[in-house]
Amino acid sequence: MQAGEERLVAALGQWRRPGVVLVAALAAAVREAVLDGRLRTGGRLPAERRLAAALGVSRGTVVAALTELREGGWVRTRQGSASTLRLPPPLAEPIAPVSASGAMGVIDLRRAVPAAPQEAFHAAMLRVCEQAGPVLAEDGEPGPGLASLRSLIARRYTGQGLATLPEQILITSGARAAFALLCAYLRPRVAAVESPTFFDVLSLLRGAGSTAITVAPFGVGSQGWDLDQLADAFAAARGGLAYLTPDFHNPTGALMTVSARRTVAELAARERITLIADETLRELDLRADPAPPPRIGGAVLIGSASKTLWGGLRIGWVRGPASLIGRLGAHPLCGPLSAAPTQQLLAVELLAGLEPLLVRRRAELRRRRDHLAGLLAGDERWHFALPQGGLALWLRLSGARADEVAAAMGREGVSLTPGPRFAADATLIHHLRVPYTPALPALERVAAALAAAC
Repeated sequence: MQAGEERLVAALGQWRRPGVVLVAALAAAVREAVLDGRLRTGGRLPAERRLAAALGVSRGTVVAALTELREGGWVRTRQGSASTLRLPPPLAEPIAPVSASGAMGVIDLRRAVPAAPQEAFHAAMLRVCEQAGPVLAEDGEPGPGLASLRSLIARRYTGQGLATLPEQILITSGARAAFALLCAYLRPRVAAVESPTFFDVLSLLRGAGSTAITVAPFGVGSQGWDLDQLADAFAAARGGLAYLTPDFHNPTGALMTVSARRTVAELAARERITLIADETLRELDLRADPAPPPRIGGAVLIGSASKTLWGGLRIGWVRGPASLIGRLGAHPLCGPLSAAPTQQLLAVELLAGLEPLLVRRRAELRRRRDHLAGLLAGDERWHFALPQGGLALWLRLSGARADEVAAAMGREGVSLTPGPRFAADATLIHHLRVPYTPALPALERVAAALAAAC
């Protein structure tokens, strides 16, 4: 056995499965090894006879398995050349991560997150390797962020109509780290939050420092924010903080109107509230002519690359007054919550070329949103409003409990997050978040599982 065959056999491991025909088991093992990184895309496969001998199967089994892989886009064979491994186009430039694509049998949509744009990442990583010398020569100690990244983000804000200097930007290891640092610094007694809201925010508030925080919720639905409830919550949180997602709210997808933004700013000033606006979904505007509304005056802004690029790129930031950024940078938790310099270099390369990628992603997300909405429309067992942006539909089930529906769908291989996870008070028992990031066949399976569960 030659080295190539030995490496492939080792990568596949114990690939035979009781009760599974050899062809299907071999093809599945190759797919899993590619996804797991044990087999490299672009790597050449041994000739069929040598591969069959190495695996201890007939050549016919190898030929049939390669045919299945070739038809699925996992293997490319050119006349007179060896077969090479590849990722199928839907996985090579996916919107949904593999865990949410159904490629491995299960569709896990408990996190509404995109997959990485692999070609853009590969190219950016090569450029980083060529340019990293000056950064690698430094001590690597955390600080407010690389000057190049802070300047780039400040220019983006300025270009969008909000004049910003680099010293108004602090880089963190993601949006959650940004919010955790703000909570640790502000140590609020009361926090006003939306209901529903992103569940990780509730966990961070409850665990902020040693202070037991009272959470004052205010309602938001697909049609917008309840400003009367918001005013009551802000009054209860006087002197504390408020957390909002005004742009394509997670999970409802609602977009706050300009007049509502003015009201929120006025209420925050009156009640001396530190207003934190999470903008991680702001770039995912799925309208035909995206036109982001003006930002809420006086708000401290949180941004991130997780929803536009990839959650694994642990880059977030805080945009606020330079005095606040300076105090956050001096906080003991700033270092542990900072982003690695090499990640920041990668973010510089990717964010500098973000617009063409965003155009493609918005178009594909719009197509998938409309497809899922078409599958679910007109069924009296649930209701929803078509969101203008974001990554998910927010369904209100007509009679069924969301936890029971989610459990039934889980038994069919589709995992969703029920509404109570998004509520500070465990309400929203008839709501369900359904991300539309997967490809169309997977969305059809999600719709079928939902119909069966209801």
